[in-house]
Amino acid sequence: MSERPMRLVVLGLSLSSSWGNGHATTFRALLKQFAARGHDILFLERDVPWYASQRDLADPDYCQLAFYKDLAGLEKWRTDIAYADAVIVGSYVPEGVAVGRFVQETARGVTAFYDIDTPVTLAKLERGDFEYLSPEIIPGYDVYLSFTGGPTLRHIERRYQSPAARALYCSVDPEAYPPLDVPKTWDLSYLGTYSPDRQPTLERLLIEPARRRPDLRFVVAGPQYPADIDWPVNVERIEHLPPSEHAEFYSASRFTLNVTRADMIAAGWSPSVRLFEAAACAVPVISDRWEGIDSLFAPGAEILLTDTSDDVIRFLASDAEGIGRAARARVMHGHRAADRAAELEIYLREAADAASPQLANVS
Repeated sequence: MSERPMRLVVLGLSLSSSWGNGHATTFRALLKQFAARGHDILFLERDVPWYASQRDLADPDYCQLAFYKDLAGLEKWRTDIAYADAVIVGSYVPEGVAVGRFVQETARGVTAFYDIDTPVTLAKLERGDFEYLSPEIIPGYDVYLSFTGGPTLRHIERRYQSPAARALYCSVDPEAYPPLDVPKTWDLSYLGTYSPDRQPTLERLLIEPARRRPDLRFVVAGPQYPADIDWPVNVERIEHLPPSEHAEFYSASRFTLNVTRADMIAAGWSPSVRLFEAAACAVPVISDRWEGIDSLFAPGAEILLTDTSDDVIRFLASDAEGIGRAARARVMHGHRAADRAAELEIYLREAADAASPQLANVS
């Protein structure tokens, strides 16, 4: 890294609202620490009503947050994009293909795509769904930053001709997710937006155990769950839980559940931001299985892996506080937002070096 601070522009799904998405907390943790490394950040967010009505971060102190109404509204920010040292476009940005073309045509510095949904994105590309990314614009990004690691990175380079695909896992801000000394309200919790492909696992690993153990207390927090779900009486529902309440939620749980989307399980090496956040709070995590999870947490020592309702019921009868403490220790040595910010800095510097000698000193 050179002594000169980097000017970074990010066009992401949302920074201002965590409602119904995991992008906001991911960006908040990463960019806060990137700014702490001395860099200057502008975050451009599409002004959409469903986030505008649910904003829980209006004025971040680590970056400039601005909104644009449509593609034409990006013209106001053309100069900022053109002269930034690096510009990142995130997954699920509305009209993301057109936004990506605009960035690639305008930016003089490094351009990157940050995919916080990599397996979902690749599945969409395979079926010709180019909602926010298309095959023809991937080679135009200097680096493809991926939520998923493992073999997927080489697939992106070979199949879609990305100049460089690099893993940039989600992370956690330990200051925002500390263990709290609060009473245990629930035996098993789950925090996540409804997803049809996750629901069968939630049924098997939380709802069925709740039916079989009416003496225990369960909770599911997150929006968009259908009204016709038959929740047992001992399962509490919380429609939306802002990030400011996440640490207390996890700390009030004896165990928490991690449920992974089908595309992420198929790809492996796809840890959700919730996994790191829960572990940072030292709550024992019960998770479904997928390839690569043992490279992040040691099964049986730092995380509990399960396939069945019987497994969950057995875990709930145990004392696993030591597993929670071990998981927090692992997170604090490699999965903090500060660790990811350092990785991002390296990736952008490498991309600048590869793109042009004139860009070699941007970081």
